[in-house]
Amino acid sequence: MEFGTFAVAMILLRGLEDVRSARGGILSIGNFDGVHRGHQQILSRLSSSARAAGGPAVVMTFDPHPIQLLAPDRAPPSLSTLRRKSELISGCGVDVLVVIPTTREWLALEPQQFFTEVICKGLDARGIVEGPNFFFGRDRNGTVDTLKTLCAPRGMSLEVVEPVHWQGVRISSSAVRKSVADGDLRRAVAMLGHPYQLEGEVVSGARRGREIGFPTANLSGVTTLLPPDGVYAATVPQGDQMVPAAVHLGPNPTFGEQSRKLEVHLIQFSGELYGTTMLVNLLDRVRGTQQFSGRDELVAQLRQDVIAVQECVHRHAVESP
Repeated sequence: MEFGTFAVAMILLRGLEDVRSARGGILSIGNFDGVHRGHQQILSRLSSSARAAGGPAVVMTFDPHPIQLLAPDRAPPSLSTLRRKSELISGCGVDVLVVIPTTREWLALEPQQFFTEVICKGLDARGIVEGPNFFFGRDRNGTVDTLKTLCAPRGMSLEVVEPVHWQGVRISSSAVRKSVADGDLRRAVAMLGHPYQLEGEVVSGARRGREIGFPTANLSGVTTLLPPDGVYAATVPQGDQMVPAAVHLGPNPTFGEQSRKLEVHLIQFSGELYGTTMLVNLLDRVRGTQQFSGRDELVAQLRQDVIAVQECVHRHAVESP
């Protein structure tokens, strides 16, 4: 069933009940968490191959990630919501995104059974594009070599796209996740090829920021990986504009508050935000959390933070392609 379309007219489907728009195309299967530059290279080749074959470029992913069902205690936090993942995949020229709700029945399919029932009968794929570390089927027993063996008798094309490296490191969701967890947002953004986005609902706070001239939106319900405590440079989409924002994550020791909060100060912006969903595009870390002697010292530091954020946002805009 189709439940969404995007700017480049990508069709978003849940399950395999009605996949007419996805049949007869070139297929890539994966989690695509974060849709980093390595994923983007795979999706670029997928789009090119589909255009040459005269069929749709199709991506299949599972939601939630299979490990969240099989071993939730070992599941790493996600880098992207399904909404964000869909948006980024759409921007890579993909025509159809098929989201499979993860069940144990799906995960129990043997590689050959998955290939026959899903890839061939379900989607009638004419070709497959994957990275070298692709695994599929029960216990991840299916590999790229398995695909080669299965594709050849059917005359189905298979393209294996080499990984992308940055500063000597292979770009992967795990590498991006480590950078975010370390607070190295600039490195994470470089490997992603786009800002690291958080999404949450604006809820009521103590309104202390408003009293000192730096009103903040307090975000709740963020489901993706949070970086360490500190102040971060970001942008927030508001209408057709990207508003620079100073983001504080952590407690407020100056006022004796130890609970961890996510607060967003939109620079040179005024408007009612309570109850809305806010997207926050993190770009870089400005500083760690500090305790100040009082209000005046805090305000002085916040003014410096705003300047640092504006410089960072400008630098990112200049450096971005």
